[in-house]
Amino acid sequence: MAHNTHEIPSTEERFEFTSESKSKLLIAAALGVVLVALGMFLLHKGWSIGVWESHGAEHGAAAGHEGGHAAHGGGEHGATLINRLIANLWMNSVYFLGISVVGMFFMAYNYVAKAGWSVSIKRVAEAFPSFIIVPGLILIILFAIPSTRHMILHWTHHGIMEKGSENYDKVIATKSWYLNLPFYAIRLVAYVGVWYFLWTLVRKYSLLEEQEGGLDNYYKSRNISKIFLLFFAVTSSTSAWDLSMSIDTHWFSTMFGWYHLASWHVAGLAAIMLAVLILKDKGYLKAVNDSHLHDLGKFIFGFSIFWTYVWFSQYLLIFYANLPEETIYFRERFTGYGGRYWWPFHINFVLNFFFPILVLMARDSKRRPTFLKLACGAILVGHWFDFYQMHMPGIAKDQGGIGIIEWGTTLTFASLFIFFVGRELAKANLYPKKHPFLEESLHHDI
Repeated sequence: MAHNTHEIPSTEERFEFTSESKSKLLIAAALGVVLVALGMFLLHKGWSIGVWESHGAEHGAAAGHEGGHAAHGGGEHGATLINRLIANLWMNSVYFLGISVVGMFFMAYNYVAKAGWSVSIKRVAEAFPSFIIVPGLILIILFAIPSTRHMILHWTHHGIMEKGSENYDKVIATKSWYLNLPFYAIRLVAYVGVWYFLWTLVRKYSLLEEQEGGLDNYYKSRNISKIFLLFFAVTSSTSAWDLSMSIDTHWFSTMFGWYHLASWHVAGLAAIMLAVLILKDKGYLKAVNDSHLHDLGKFIFGFSIFWTYVWFSQYLLIFYANLPEETIYFRERFTGYGGRYWWPFHINFVLNFFFPILVLMARDSKRRPTFLKLACGAILVGHWFDFYQMHMPGIAKDQGGIGIIEWGTTLTFASLFIFFVGRELAKANLYPKKHPFLEESLHHDI
């Protein structure tokens, strides 16, 4: 039974994003770049600081492993350290793009569902999509440069879809109606541009709502959310095919769109939870109570199970079908390239399924910040591994590893993400004071 007897704190709260915090984040981002350069230099000299990377360091220009050769239909030569750098940029861009757009996704389905409980944490999710533009531009730039495009997407090589060419690949050629440079470029720009644009509209109406009151801006935000959900219903899958599945061009899975979205979604929810908890630790969001944390924790717990369901279903269907064009994806991750992707593949499963289910199963654990921080931290690391094992075998190949390059790249992206979110949070009151459901959210008690 609900008991709305707790005292409601003031809804007048402004996040102070200090100059010191900004400087620390920018320094951390710069330090990440330095670490990447240092990692590249050390590996070039044959010195390995990390795991699963010594073989690649010693054989920088070696011929590709048989798993990589088979996956790309032959003719695929060994990778270099540049492949690994590009793989890190692409993989982290996709990972942080997903976390950013999930902020908009979270707001949109709560608007459409007329959910009241989430209004107290709405401004946190509302700040996330401000970062869409950064990983989005990086992806567009990497695709626009022919040399990096060829490293990431095998199907972009010259002559691969032209019958009679020495590079001709019959399997890939059958996908030319979808995988072609103009259409891919249009889709890539549309993902970044439309997601970001729709967020700016919702953000604008959210701020106008606070200035003008009334319901007009609320209904405008709700209508934009409907448009976003319709667009995202399609593009969440097509972006998964374009950004991740098309790296392994021969391979495909009809469940991959759901799997990719589930990974994005639960990582984004975990990031929202961590942001809320950190703000509460700093004295903000006093009106966010255990019931809010509990509901968001249930989302995280539920979608962790959903991700596992799709992950295992995809694996099981391909495993028992035993078709070479399908099983090569898993063979690369189990035994390919000297077995360097075996551990990341299984760490991904442990952190994203076993850890959340053990930590968050009990009701009380979803109300305790310590347990929530532990679970959400593990989920964010776990889904980083998820995208790592999706992308690295196809791009970095025998150069894959986890060392200074990976730590530096992730540090740079994470620091910039926090910078953008912090800057956006500071632009408005932490509670949407004139939102029609704010009162319901402030008295949320389960």
